[in-house]
Amino acid sequence: MKSLALVLAVALAARASLAAEDPHANHKMPAAKPAAEADAHANHAAPEKPAEDPHAGHAGASNTTTSVQAPPPPNDHAADRIFGAEAMAASREMLHHEHGAHVFSKVMIDTLEYTAQRGQDGMRWQGEAWFGGDINRAVVKTEGEGEISGPAHHAEVQALYSRAIGPYFDLQAGLRHDIKPSPSRTYAVLGLEGLAPYWFEVGAGAFVSDKGDLLARAEASYEQLITQRVILEPRAELNFSAQAMPAQRIGKGLSDIELGLRMRYEVRREFAPYVGITYSRKIGASADLARAAGDDAGETGVVVGIRAWF
Repeated sequence: MKSLALVLAVALAARASLAAEDPHANHKMPAAKPAAEADAHANHAAPEKPAEDPHAGHAGASNTTTSVQAPPPPNDHAADRIFGAEAMAASREMLHHEHGAHVFSKVMIDTLEYTAQRGQDGMRWQGEAWFGGDINRAVVKTEGEGEISGPAHHAEVQALYSRAIGPYFDLQAGLRHDIKPSPSRTYAVLGLEGLAPYWFEVGAGAFVSDKGDLLARAEASYEQLITQRVILEPRAELNFSAQAMPAQRIGKGLSDIELGLRMRYEVRREFAPYVGITYSRKIGASADLARAAGDDAGETGVVVGIRAWF
């Protein structure tokens, strides 16, 4: 009994302590109100949503006047506003000039050589000069050959307009005049030259004379670097005629071929002496015309010459 009385005393003391900590202890919670009383607007229908305003979100007219800046002109440059249009015009012109508006010129002596061969030694030249830009150029070409102590057997000059039609090829058109052999002839020229795959330099041209004669020429060369200064260059040229031209000793069809192998040493890129060997032969009816005139149909020679450009 004493133990039970002690337990009750401890329980009553604990309850009195909790009551002192929480002043609301043992207070009854109010009964929940009915749903109708809890919300006076319960079961009231909500008002209909007003119709959308088609002008909603549009800014209304303001009583204050605001300035609207006009768009800049199409050729407006920001730097002009700082440095002035006149000063920047000169700078833009220089930029344009340095990025594609250059005008260049070049004189190229491709071959100027002495030929030692059976019988009469000879000489040969081939070169060109051009002036213009990357796309359009004026070109003058010349080539010929003859005897050292005699007149030239063949000499021609071409004046051409050259137009780039791609990264590697130029289309050319103009005039060609044959000074030798006599009688001289003038031709209209249409040609193509450029750099073929595997770095072959190629060229082809068609020539129509003032007499209605049609000629054609194809040539190719390749530069094989032995060292950075020693270069071996094989070269080939073929000439064709659509008709016989006895006065010029040209037969119908493939008239002649020229093959050459030259090795040069570039003292500078602009100047290179060379030695080599050449072989030329007239074909078919052209060979018959050469023999009838007392000439050989084919010749082999050793050449010494220079290649230069500036």
